[in-house]
Amino acid sequence: MGTVHTAEVETPIGLCRLATTERGLAYLELPRESGCGLWGWLRRWAPESKTVEAFARNRVAIGQLLEYLEGKRTEFDLPLDLRGTPFQIAVWSALLEIPYGETRSYQQIANAIGRPRAVRAVGAANGANPVAIVVPCQRVIASDGTLHGYGGGLDLKARLLAMEGKGQLL
Repeated sequence: MGTVHTAEVETPIGLCRLATTERGLAYLELPRESGCGLWGWLRRWAPESKTVEAFARNRVAIGQLLEYLEGKRTEFDLPLDLRGTPFQIAVWSALLEIPYGETRSYQQIANAIGRPRAVRAVGAANGANPVAIVVPCQRVIASDGTLHGYGGGLDLKARLLAMEGKGQLL
């Protein structure tokens, strides 16, 4: 399966951990992330990979993440190595279509992928997004406009959405 290059970086939202493969950014762990984190992702999606600390291999992704969090970047231009089920990949692809500063409901994402009755499954796939922020799962909200679920916590989701609306991280 190759080598997974990992790096930690202190950001305006706290310590984040990134993992890049030869194909691109594969994982971005948020501070206080719920779930199994990077090591759980590695066990599931890259169990035979060699893992090495390699800041240089993550430099571009780190730079773009920091620019986004500083309000200087509205789009990411990174190769991604998304690993998931075909349904998850479809959901994550739909998330990539949500423009900066806009939101979509879980229902709208379900409709966009041609699975209008799969709203809960869309929520689960959104929650399993391995590259939060870059694949903008923070831009998905409930149909009534409320915030639900985010690996980095609802406070972070609200801060990111507010930043995208105002151009600065609160």
